[in-house]
Amino acid sequence: MRTILKRAITASLFLLTLTATAQEKGTWKAESKTARSITGDLTLSNEKLMIYFSTVAMARIRGLQPDEIGSVFDVDSNEEGAGSLYRLNIPASRKFAHRNSLCGGEDVEWMVTYVSGKTMQVAFFGNVKVPVFDRAKIAESTNLCGTFTYAK
Repeated sequence: MRTILKRAITASLFLLTLTATAQEKGTWKAESKTARSITGDLTLSNEKLMIYFSTVAMARIRGLQPDEIGSVFDVDSNEEGAGSLYRLNIPASRKFAHRNSLCGGEDVEWMVTYVSGKTMQVAFFGNVKVPVFDRAKIAESTNLCGTFTYAK
C-alpha cells in the first residue's frame, strides 16, 4: 500500500512540474516599463530563452515553492501560479532594447520565473551563487538585476 502511495505522489509531483514548465513556454509580450525598455518580448522554450533577437541557452534547475516565489515577487503566497529557477549565462556586454544590458556591468547567471494566469514575472540575478530565497536577503541583495512583467 505504501509503495502505491509513494508512486502516486511521485507521479503527481512529476505532472505538476510538467504543467509549471509548460505554462512558461511560448512568446510573452513585454508589459512593464522595464520590460519594454530593456528586453522587449521574450520567448521561452525547453532549453532556450530569446530576448530581443538574441538566443541564450538555459537549464531549468527546479520549481519554486510559494514562499520562495513571494521572496522575489510581490505576490501572495496563496495565489495560484508556478515558478521556476533557471541557470543561464548572459554576458554583461550583451545589449538589448535601447542598448541596455540586463545587469549593468555584471553577467546574468540566474533567472526566476513566476506564471499566474496570462502573466509572467521574471527576475534576473547576477553572481555565480544560487539566489537565497528569503525576503530579507533578496531585499538587501546586490545580485538582483531587475524584475520584469510579461503577458500572453
